[in-house]
Amino acid sequence: MRTSHHSVHDPTCGVCNKHCKSFESLREHIAGPLAKVNCSSIFAERGCILCLKICSSVDSFNEHKEMCHLTTPQPIESMEMHHSEDDMDNIRGQEVVAIDCEMVEGDLSQELCARVCLVDEDEKIIFHTYVLPQTPVVDYRYEITGITEETLQDTMPLNEVRERIQQILYSVEPIRRVLVGHNLEKHLHCLKISYPDCLLRDTATYRPLMKTNFVSHSLKYLTKTYLGYDIQVGFHDPYQDAVSAMRLYKRMCSQDHPMVWISISPGQLFIGCSNPWKSVARERMTIEELLAISRANYQCWCLDSQD
Repeated sequence: MRTSHHSVHDPTCGVCNKHCKSFESLREHIAGPLAKVNCSSIFAERGCILCLKICSSVDSFNEHKEMCHLTTPQPIESMEMHHSEDDMDNIRGQEVVAIDCEMVEGDLSQELCARVCLVDEDEKIIFHTYVLPQTPVVDYRYEITGITEETLQDTMPLNEVRERIQQILYSVEPIRRVLVGHNLEKHLHCLKISYPDCLLRDTATYRPLMKTNFVSHSLKYLTKTYLGYDIQVGFHDPYQDAVSAMRLYKRMCSQDHPMVWISISPGQLFIGCSNPWKSVARERMTIEELLAISRANYQCWCLDSQD
């Protein structure tokens, strides 16, 4: 039987080192109805139900739990936007922004952007506005958006909104600002904005955060499961949603995956995120060495935090 070599970027059980294809499958392994007995007993004692890390002791677990369990962001009405030149300079120096849009329904079930919010890495609002739909609105989806016809009177037109957002996204040279969000394709489509795929970080399609059959979870579910608080209770708040997507992204980035340099032959080195499988040199490598330099079948976000 052919040996399966997993990637160091796979979600891994802290007890038995089993590699899983997603955090949901790892959760089932250590805390599900058919969980492994030894792993589940240790996890129940000192395992974090949010990030699934198993701490070295009960004391370290209690300390970890205080940091891992986050609180619900303040509603957008209580937040302030950047206005000063100094604030904008700080934004230009950051490489990641998160976006969330609230949509109303137009003719033929068309999704129309009616509200948009962008936040920076420090969870400060960069840009927020209601948006004047380009076509007549059939359903304002008030129960979800809290938006009415009066809300959108005399609001910013879509072309101006799009221009402002593009200024933010392209305000660093060379283009290197990462855009985070949930269902980014849907948001960018309703804004009529295109952006390089290599700079998109979508919590809906990031494989470790998806279901075991690789179907997307809702942002509400991901926030509750991995961050520990509720969102979208009542009207959807675009600031809270954007911050939650940013927090999920930063949590995935902070994973400490080994990036081991291994010498294969004089003058030949491979690093942990490279792909050595086509090299004949792999025949002389141990299982541990192969695992250390193996490549995930997705782009792990921990690589964003590497220099």
